[in-house]
Amino acid sequence: MAELLYRLGQFSAKRAWLIVVSWVLILASMGGLAIAANAKLSTSLSIAGIESQLVIDQLKKSFPDASRGSGQVVFHATDGVAFTQAEKDAISAVLAEVNKLPSVADTLNPFETQESLDASRQEIADGYAEIEVAKEQLAQAQAAIDEGLAGLEQAQGLMPAAQLEYMRAELADGQAKIDEGLAEIAENLPKLELGEQLLAAAENFGTVSDDGQTALAAIYFDGPLSQIEKPEITAATDLIANADLGSVEVEVSQDLSQSLGGILGIGEAIGLMIAAVVLFVMLGTFIGAGLPVLSAILGVGISAAITLSLASVIEMTSTTPILGVMLGLAVGIDYSLFVLNRHRRQLKTGMDLRESIALANGTSGNAVLFAGLTVVIALVALNLTGVGFLGMMGSMGAIAILISVAAALTFTPALLSLVGMRILSEKERAAVAATKPVHSAEELHDAVEAKASTKSVWAAKHPWLALLFAGVILATVALPSSSMRLGLPDGGSEPEDSTAYRAYTLTTDAFGEGANGQIISVVAIESALDETAELELQAAIVGDLMALDNISAVVPGGVSDDGKTMIFSVVPSEGPSTEETENLVRDIRALESEFAEAYDATLGVTGITATNIDISQKLNDALPIYLGTVLLLSILLMTLVFRSIAVPIIASVGFLLTVFATLGAVVAVHQWGWLGFLFDIHNPGPILSFLPTMLIGILFGLAMDYQLFLVSGMREAYVHGKSAREAIDQGIHLGRAVVVAAAIIMITVFGGFAFSHVTSVRPIGFGLAIGVLIDAFLVRLILVPAVMSLLGDKAWWIPKWLDRVLPDVDVEGAKLERSHVH
Repeated sequence: MAELLYRLGQFSAKRAWLIVVSWVLILASMGGLAIAANAKLSTSLSIAGIESQLVIDQLKKSFPDASRGSGQVVFHATDGVAFTQAEKDAISAVLAEVNKLPSVADTLNPFETQESLDASRQEIADGYAEIEVAKEQLAQAQAAIDEGLAGLEQAQGLMPAAQLEYMRAELADGQAKIDEGLAEIAENLPKLELGEQLLAAAENFGTVSDDGQTALAAIYFDGPLSQIEKPEITAATDLIANADLGSVEVEVSQDLSQSLGGILGIGEAIGLMIAAVVLFVMLGTFIGAGLPVLSAILGVGISAAITLSLASVIEMTSTTPILGVMLGLAVGIDYSLFVLNRHRRQLKTGMDLRESIALANGTSGNAVLFAGLTVVIALVALNLTGVGFLGMMGSMGAIAILISVAAALTFTPALLSLVGMRILSEKERAAVAATKPVHSAEELHDAVEAKASTKSVWAAKHPWLALLFAGVILATVALPSSSMRLGLPDGGSEPEDSTAYRAYTLTTDAFGEGANGQIISVVAIESALDETAELELQAAIVGDLMALDNISAVVPGGVSDDGKTMIFSVVPSEGPSTEETENLVRDIRALESEFAEAYDATLGVTGITATNIDISQKLNDALPIYLGTVLLLSILLMTLVFRSIAVPIIASVGFLLTVFATLGAVVAVHQWGWLGFLFDIHNPGPILSFLPTMLIGILFGLAMDYQLFLVSGMREAYVHGKSAREAIDQGIHLGRAVVVAAAIIMITVFGGFAFSHVTSVRPIGFGLAIGVLIDAFLVRLILVPAVMSLLGDKAWWIPKWLDRVLPDVDVEGAKLERSHVH
């Protein structure tokens, strides 16, 4: 492979303009395809087979109207007084216009709904009052009849028999009417009591606030939101936002407002600029600093265009292309830098320009290819989780990595050929002019070694102290990971200037936090019931639900046309992402056996909170398998590369420490809210449900990159006769500068995404940035050399039989140097 990459670098250097123009044409064609494809990106997450999704799938068959996607619209009177009739009419009119849109199935008018609720409550009160009046009237009539019957007894023999019989018949007729009235009361009173129970359970539910200044409307689409085109959702929200409603403020919920909003924001751009500054400081030339950035942007542009093109035919979340951009920028800069740095180092020894480009591509490029494939394997392995959207994110991220590797191995050599010796500063070029060219691999090693520092590495010189230092920091940072809760961000986690956050806050202030995340309970029975029996069953179910903790209201949501499926909307006392609401979902599901026994019915739960719980559980179940696969892959790859037993184990243990420390830092900041002011975390909540799995996959690839570029230098020195301790020193000195620069670049690029305009991307960017910081500076530069120093020669021991079986991958390109440096 090294020889093949050498020739590829040589070809790219000789045909530089052909390579550059080809890449530009690929970018243009992919960009045009992406524009024509009109990608559809989903803002909702779903996993086939989880309980909440099965409930939705069943509703599509038995109760289609109940499976429709919906979102809330909040209207708020900003003048401090209740809505006027003119404002109510204007809001009703615009909702009627929204209802006419092709993708909208219905709208909920808050004023009509509230009036209906109030009317129902008044009807119940009036019904009880009428019954009391009727009872009083019947009691009076009964007293009159009893008195008449007593008078007839006294008049016995004093009145004609015919007259007595007539009066008895009149009294009997009156008694029959009284009995009929009492029977009617007896028949209607239970229905009235059942209605009162249902309304009592919905007492805390409303669509217009008590002060009359906030109203909750809803838009129901003709399918799940994930299947509704974003322009169709935007058409509905824009129609409301652009309506002339006077002083009425309009905000829409997170379901309706989430969008990609552009792949790059201000934070990401700042991170990219910082990375360019780091490159300039390291390389000393603007050309050198710009070349890796240009290569990365080219790769990212192509991979993002491919992702958006595929999104038109494959369902993807809005986070998927952003993840590809994040990874493409970081590794694209780093991989180009590794080749460029090797080329610069060789030029300083007096090597010919094109020979240096080809050799850098065959040596460092070989390591880049191996490192890139490691990241790709880790990302593609996300499909092992069985979670569709996560596997898709991994697959698209893998495409971004492959394109970055291809750009580093062809586009970068072409640019290096075009810029020539200007990749070095004037001072460096002057030094090269006075340098005697090398004529063998040994001379090249001697020249490189002569330029390397001879100082001992601190971690290798004081291994126990280094272990204590790194261990204490890692253990401390990892502690919060034991308290990690998984979920999805709600509207309260959105930026404070966003419409989703304002809608969440207005709803919380007017109706309670639970109104932002209602839990949908679905009850299915074997056969339809008559009106009274159906009402009795609804009241019994509502009573069972209201007996649970952390419930604010339970509202019957309707009955299917066949009468076999009933919907109940449960309003929790707390917000959708709180631990109390998660416990409530579990408590409702725990009633399933009770419902089966008492009502011969099945109980299902769905909604955003239930979906979050199910997704988190699914990912938790898959995490051990995925982590075990990644660790096994790590040990196999490192054994193949370093031909050692101890080094792969050290690398894998270090990776585990990185993972736990990274998750601890994410929990402390995003769940506990530490340093929240710095990262705009005003409402801490659970950690993004798929973040741990994703971090493991990505950090594994990046950790192996740093392990490869540092320890391969150690092995190369050890093979060339250096002692184990000297090999550590030389490997660290030769690789430290480029690894530190690469790590800083990754930290700044990922750190830029920690301030992303997309809320769900922020913890990913922060986790990757802190993960790279921990792994590069604590694990790879301190922990690994310290442990290897303690092991000495044993670090490089491998059974002879295994050494004979393993193929020689020659990642560091030693054989290539011997055959081409002359």
